[in-house]
Amino acid sequence: MPTSRTGRPPVQRAARRPALARTPHDNPAGRFVTRARRAWDRPLTAYYLILGGSLLITVLGLVMVYSASQITALQLSLPGSYFFRKQFLAAVIGGVLMLVASRMPVKLHRALAYPMLAGAVFLMALVQVPGIGVEINGNQNWISLGGSFQIQPSEFGKLALVLWGADLLARKQDKRLLTQWKHMLVPLVPAAFMLLGLIMLGGDMGTAIILTAILFGLLWLAGAPTRLFVGVLSVALAIGFVLIKTSPNRMSRLACIGATEPGPHDTCWQAVHGIYALASGGLFGSGLGASVEKWGQLPEAHTDFIFAITGEELGLAGTLSVLALFAALGYAGIRVAGRTEDPFVRYAAGGVTTWITAQAVINVGAVLGLLPIAGVPLPLFSYGGSALLPTMFAVGLLIAFAREDPAARAALAMRQPRFGRKRPAVRGSAGAAGPRRWNTMRRRASAARSSGER
Repeated sequence: MPTSRTGRPPVQRAARRPALARTPHDNPAGRFVTRARRAWDRPLTAYYLILGGSLLITVLGLVMVYSASQITALQLSLPGSYFFRKQFLAAVIGGVLMLVASRMPVKLHRALAYPMLAGAVFLMALVQVPGIGVEINGNQNWISLGGSFQIQPSEFGKLALVLWGADLLARKQDKRLLTQWKHMLVPLVPAAFMLLGLIMLGGDMGTAIILTAILFGLLWLAGAPTRLFVGVLSVALAIGFVLIKTSPNRMSRLACIGATEPGPHDTCWQAVHGIYALASGGLFGSGLGASVEKWGQLPEAHTDFIFAITGEELGLAGTLSVLALFAALGYAGIRVAGRTEDPFVRYAAGGVTTWITAQAVINVGAVLGLLPIAGVPLPLFSYGGSALLPTMFAVGLLIAFAREDPAARAALAMRQPRFGRKRPAVRGSAGAAGPRRWNTMRRRASAARSSGER
């Protein structure tokens, strides 16, 4: 054996192990992505997104209504907080409706479908009665309730179409009738066209567009074939083209898309000043309450164009925050509709999501100059109690449907109250044997749910 200079045997060095390739989960970014995916896949994610997103949109909307409506109220010789107080009262009533809707069972929602449709049709027909209907900005779609309180029945028509259409399609699916195009179209399409006709009698094409979007959303969820879908869409587009072509007001709104100057006779004044408001906001805005356009330059600053005032006062950061909240609400609605085996829940959740998303896109697109001004408010955000009340009830529907998910019910049952007496532990639950683990709970709940976690 060879020896070293000191006479001692040389030290045997261990062979170097080959370096292992690092997986994406070993780095901080990979661990963050993994944790985010696990958190995103929790059973209560949709529940918290719907509840938190809708409440944040409503609260931020109240703040912006107060800021954007002060000058308009003072110009009308009213207190500066006049519109804010009315919107706050509507938000409180809407919060009660949302709570009630979120606690109602699905069977009771289905039982309300036909009475709500009948009531909406009656009120929408009542609008056309002389002396009862009220005309505002050229559209006769309002009913006076006395004093300064008015109601727009067409807003409740959206909710009625969602509930009634979902119940109708669910019953036909249970009987396996949706494979026949006659059963898919009748009586859903004729009833929707009846509502559209009542709305168009008052001249409100913006609400008619939203109602049409809800109809197409229900047909798409029902699995309408492409030919049928394209056929109904073609008829709707043809009717819309005739209505726009025969109305100088609608043609002028169509001509203001992408306008940068008010034009002759200031026909594009509102569209151009909405762009001015957004452009002057910059990244972080001029500050809450510091808008210049709301001083009489921008019409309907607290209703249809409140998004422009938000961009002027809160900047790009504020507008992107609002859009992110709507995107989260839309994703949660799609998730609720996609993870259920109950056909009524799927159609109703998809209809509500289509309603809120389409209305938000149309409003924001009009403010950005990408779409014609349709005169529809930003859901949960703009001033208007008639629009806020049915929308908050519809959000309560989504919350109720999110709570009905088997995994979500198991997660809610495992939650312990922070104060007071604790709930008894469920037999075999993770809370009785040790700390809660969301993954374990999901695996246990998936054995009882028919659809499975996706």
